[in-house]
Amino acid sequence: MTARLTIVYYSATGNVHAMAQAIRDGAEEAGAEVRLRRVPELAPPAAIASNPEWAAHAQATQDVAEVSHEDLVWADALIFGTPTRFGVMASQLKQFIDTTGGIWEEGRLADKVASGFVSTAEQHGGQESTLLGLYNVFIHWGCILVPPGYTDDCIFPAGGNPYGSSATGRPDEAALAAARFQGRRVVEKAALLAPVMVR
Repeated sequence: MTARLTIVYYSATGNVHAMAQAIRDGAEEAGAEVRLRRVPELAPPAAIASNPEWAAHAQATQDVAEVSHEDLVWADALIFGTPTRFGVMASQLKQFIDTTGGIWEEGRLADKVASGFVSTAEQHGGQESTLLGLYNVFIHWGCILVPPGYTDDCIFPAGGNPYGSSATGRPDEAALAAARFQGRRVVEKAALLAPVMVR
């Protein structure tokens, strides 16, 4: 059975967006049906306009649909991505997560395969703590966590993060290769579970 994946992310200047695209590519190469979705921007227009990279990225990604609860319910697998903000996820992603109480209470997020990815400005900028915080959400939802672990040699050139693919600054080819691997791994595991999931 073909797995269905929704990638949900927030990206200000494009680093997380580039990783989301690589995850999508890896998942599609593995035969998955993929929805790429961004969360709504919360920052005021003046703040966005004050940073040329932020403004350019906001303009360039207007064609990426905003995520809905239906995108989560539809999927067999979920991969969430965020930049770090003081070692935790960006408020834009957290705000969307905080709207999911209704579908969580109905049990519509349970038993989905879930994973995460992250970008930081510095090597020790909170990659692991941000991913672990994100995984707290998936545990509450009743998801099945599928991190990359050390299950492929591509993890090591990308920094050796077993919790989720990650980049420091603009993702290089090693980071993108790890992201593509994570996309493949997650949908392959979801495909194994999909026949027993209730859609």
